[in-house]
Amino acid sequence: MAKVIKCHRWSAGPVWTPLFHSHVCFSKQRCGVIICRYSTVYDPTEKVSLFIRVIKTCKKMGIKTVAVHSDVDSSAVHVKMADEAVCVGPAPTNKSYLNMDAIMNAIKQTGAQAVHPGYGFLSENKEFAKRLAAEGVSFIGPDTHAIQAMGDKIESKLIAKAAKVNTIPGFDGVVKDAEEAVKIAGEIGYPVMIKASAGGGGKGMRIAWNDEETREGFRFSSQEAASSFGDDRLLIEKFIDNPRHIEIQVLADKHGNALWLNERECSIQRRNQKVVEEAPSTFLDPDTRRAMGEQAVSLAKAVKYSSAGTVEFLVDSKKNFYFLEMNTRLQVEHPITECITGLDLVQQMISIAMGYKLQHKQSDIPINGWAIESRVYAEDPYKSFGLPSIGRLSQYQEPLDLHNVRVDSGIEEGSDISIYYDPMISKLVTYGKTREEALKKMEEALDNYVIRDVTHNIPLLREIIVHPRFVSGDISTKFLPEVYPDGFKGHMLTAGERRELLATAAALYVAAQLRSQKFLGDLRVSVVPAESRQWELCVELDKGVHMLGVSRSGNNYTVEIDGEKVEVSGEWNLASALLPLTINGKHRTLQCLLRTAAGEITLQYLGTSFKLRVLSKLAASLSKHMPEKVPEDTSSILRSPMPGSVVAVSVKPGDNVRHFLEIPQMHCTISRTIVLPNSQFNMDSHLIWIVQRSLGNSFKKADSSQMPGT
Repeated sequence: MAKVIKCHRWSAGPVWTPLFHSHVCFSKQRCGVIICRYSTVYDPTEKVSLFIRVIKTCKKMGIKTVAVHSDVDSSAVHVKMADEAVCVGPAPTNKSYLNMDAIMNAIKQTGAQAVHPGYGFLSENKEFAKRLAAEGVSFIGPDTHAIQAMGDKIESKLIAKAAKVNTIPGFDGVVKDAEEAVKIAGEIGYPVMIKASAGGGGKGMRIAWNDEETREGFRFSSQEAASSFGDDRLLIEKFIDNPRHIEIQVLADKHGNALWLNERECSIQRRNQKVVEEAPSTFLDPDTRRAMGEQAVSLAKAVKYSSAGTVEFLVDSKKNFYFLEMNTRLQVEHPITECITGLDLVQQMISIAMGYKLQHKQSDIPINGWAIESRVYAEDPYKSFGLPSIGRLSQYQEPLDLHNVRVDSGIEEGSDISIYYDPMISKLVTYGKTREEALKKMEEALDNYVIRDVTHNIPLLREIIVHPRFVSGDISTKFLPEVYPDGFKGHMLTAGERRELLATAAALYVAAQLRSQKFLGDLRVSVVPAESRQWELCVELDKGVHMLGVSRSGNNYTVEIDGEKVEVSGEWNLASALLPLTINGKHRTLQCLLRTAAGEITLQYLGTSFKLRVLSKLAASLSKHMPEKVPEDTSSILRSPMPGSVVAVSVKPGDNVRHFLEIPQMHCTISRTIVLPNSQFNMDSHLIWIVQRSLGNSFKKADSSQMPGT
């Protein structure tokens, strides 16, 4: 279901042109639309950005709204923005946002006439749609037949074949057990993809390259499918190696009319979940685009689809494309389609639900410019390209003052990123007349995005969009593991960039020292005129020590590093979250994340955070006498890398750990089986002490249990 977002705002850019009447009439009940939050515990990566988006469109159409919320969300942005709000239960989603009885009661209580389910699982839940229909409440989405047919991967594949849509070779039935899975995989030919029939969002999916991996994949996929969807049925199909993930946006009304609104390139993924999307794709030619669009419309008509939906395809290097699945809801990445077509997809969904016809023909659908979306997550990109993080946003500033930048978010300064819901912070979208223009704008937007006290994935996002392979369009779903085979390490500084960073830290240190000498704008003590002052500093970065000479003239600093001079100038507003500077004639926007009296400075530069230490020459000479902190010995510690709950323990206290014994499984509370299910202790013998953590106990990030001795 859909979480609130701060309404997208453009400082400039494309203007939406409605396909339908701009006002929808309802009867005289109190509220027109009730909006449900997204389901996050069961789908952690995609369901975070529609709530306020829907509310804004409803206001534009003259429709009153009701927001449902859990008790921990009582102060959320969407609650403040809607005309009415109803609490539907405590934080766990099965007791609130997935509680159909509570939501139905909210509908009756407020007299709502329609429900927009947003992105999440109730948006594709046929039982929920049936209950709404029984009460005479409009479901802003497709009918139950389309939801059921496309929600089951086995059934949807059979329907796609009948509609002459290209499909991936594979077994069309339900796989009964691990041995049958091995037999089927052998017949198809390795590699194969094991998938949850009722799945989505990358969960319940495993790639197998041999019989053993098939058995293991069947086990874990069925467990994850049962946990996430209440349905452990699996299917197996040929794995298309090194493909692109390209999807087609479709729009269909209740009168048999359907359109395809061009494609979205969604190949940049981690764990089968999208990270960066763009529209259009650099890969498709007009003929392939048309063929994919026509097949997508053919599938929509085959199930009598009526609403916005997305047909996803895998595309190989020869531009052969194969049906993957159809999402019977609005996608997270829909803003980039809105940008290049000028259409408000939420408004269209509401109008279709009210029975209006499409007013445009296929020939009316344009591709104007280029749009790119980066999914900004509260995640640590240095761990598996992103493990969820939690915390309170002590400072939050979206780059909305930039031209052609759109931010869809559901949080504000002071919001908590909790273990209960999705770790997505926002969808950051940039638009340009060309792809190059959109990419440059994305660089600028990421540099100007302020997020404090919550770990985020901006370092990874910025590295992706400037990588030569991405810039050239040479991408696939394997982009991240191929580009970063040893994991993401942050931005690797060139010699010139290192000098820029060192010079900035030195200039910032001096600017702070000079400011500390002033009181109410006056100098506290008599000092030598600033223009003639010079400083000798020692700057430490990545265990390297650099001696720098700094001179100042007004707001301009000249820093000499190893015989090279670097000119740094700016306003030096040390109270600002952003630090816009000109370095050797190039404009850079940095952020000072930390600055202490001990000379410690943390700068966000080119997206990555770098820790530096700046000392005067005297302080540097004395620092060698300071004792060094002894690093923690972690050799006997098993540490949780993220919030989670223990869901299975393979041993009991006192057991000996055999070589390669499976260790306790953990399940992330935001719905990811992660880190430990396939992990093994490579220890010949050890008494188990850690399992004093009992089944069902929760772990915080970096929580640990220690085993005595090794």
